[in-house]
Amino acid sequence: MKRSIKVLFGLIVLFGLPAAQASAGGAKGKEAKFADGVVYHDRNGNQRRDSGERGIRNVRVSNGRDVVETDWNGQYRLPVDEDTILFVIKPKGWRTPIDEYQLPRFYYIHKPKGSPRLKYPGVAPTGPLPESINFPLYPQKEPKKFRMILLGDTQVTNQREIDYLAHDIVEELLGVDAAFGLTLGDNANNDLSVFDSLARTLALTGIPWRYTLGNHDMNYDALTDELSDEAHERFFGPSYYSFDYGSVHFIVLNDVEWLGPSKKGGRNYRGGLGEAQLEFVQNDLARVPENRLVVLTMHIPLMQVRDREALYRLIEDRPYTLSLSAHYHTQRNEFFTAEDGWNGAEPHHHLINVTACGSWWSGAPDELGLPHATMADGAPNGYSILTFDGHAYSIEFKAARRPADYQMNIFAPEVVKAAQTDATEIFVNVFAGSERSRVEMRLGNQGTWIPLEKVMAKDPFFVALKEMEERDTPPAGSKLPRPRDCWHLWRGTLPQRLAPGAHLIHVRTSDLFGHTYRAHRVIRIVE
Repeated sequence: MKRSIKVLFGLIVLFGLPAAQASAGGAKGKEAKFADGVVYHDRNGNQRRDSGERGIRNVRVSNGRDVVETDWNGQYRLPVDEDTILFVIKPKGWRTPIDEYQLPRFYYIHKPKGSPRLKYPGVAPTGPLPESINFPLYPQKEPKKFRMILLGDTQVTNQREIDYLAHDIVEELLGVDAAFGLTLGDNANNDLSVFDSLARTLALTGIPWRYTLGNHDMNYDALTDELSDEAHERFFGPSYYSFDYGSVHFIVLNDVEWLGPSKKGGRNYRGGLGEAQLEFVQNDLARVPENRLVVLTMHIPLMQVRDREALYRLIEDRPYTLSLSAHYHTQRNEFFTAEDGWNGAEPHHHLINVTACGSWWSGAPDELGLPHATMADGAPNGYSILTFDGHAYSIEFKAARRPADYQMNIFAPEVVKAAQTDATEIFVNVFAGSERSRVEMRLGNQGTWIPLEKVMAKDPFFVALKEMEERDTPPAGSKLPRPRDCWHLWRGTLPQRLAPGAHLIHVRTSDLFGHTYRAHRVIRIVE
């Protein structure tokens, strides 16, 4: 989706100016054109509007900036230029066509001359604007309560890493009870030819899948930001759009701004949304009820988005909002307040999601040949399961190929001298923990529960993994990244005067959603 559609188009639709008055519309200064079409109930499923297939009223359609609703006959009209993607905003209780890649097909690309010549091809020439651009829909049941699967960066470089993803995550998601899945960008790792195999692999989950654009998914030889998503458009469609499912409104954002090829060959980008995308969000939300939960997905965390406060102004008066990102290859829960530029009545929850590739598929391989890929904050790679129920939501972390209750790691020495117990630190990394988590420890089954202190530090477990790479005989596999501060680490000390022998450390934690988890570790006390 391009940021170049002129403001004039929005004024035409907003104030109903006739097409004849639009003399300077379009990114190239040509006379404004209008696309017409119908959103209809495709009863026979052939994706063509046949006689007797009725139009559907009050369905939103957009050109990436303006948002209009279909009339009683399902008809809409929108201005277009020579590089426009028209898309239907999927309404509650309906679905769009879904292809063999499990990709929702809800858009039409109007690019008469096609994309420019790039290393990774974009869109082929689409030819003249059709007389009618129609969007088929199909009714489906959408319960008030449903789940979705959320992946951070898969960031696959080649087929070998796609195979890692397949064995590490996809195989355990087969037949998952979820309405759809969504990846938060960096689907590829610069080689955009992997899109096909990656999408076919995730399609094996059997659920529709949506893809956010990340900084490693762009055409790096593009001269402008407007042309940096051509390969993404060809395969996945618009880089920003919205849709409804159940009682939730989702907005998929493109918050990566390409600044053009760097003279030094670096990755020249920044976090940003741009004028057109912000206008789309404004126009989109104008037709979304205030009591609806609005979920925004993006790649770069909001703290790094240059025009984030303009986005805040559009959502902060709403009582129910949530935003999701990835990019950091660590996991973190943020709660934005006035100190962060957020003026809402309640803090805004922003989740920086665990990445599927963890630490870029690095680390020692296990008996199956899969790297452990532990992230730099000590958390394992994996994904999140989001459950929605009306405007309420909850989030569960899931470590790849681990039991569902594997939610923390206790770091403690194997052996402690009896005289040093009260000076021995215990660290607990609660992988999805936040400032709203409570973490407690006790020794044995009858001991007193001791609150642990939340600290900002590097996870000693990950530090130990990294130190192993400096030995004369380092572990196999590619090297891990440098340790980073962990935002979900707790610390405590052992009680005094523990008797020699084996002791069991119990840890329990509860999160902001009321989930409670437990973990255990054995230590030995010696004289």
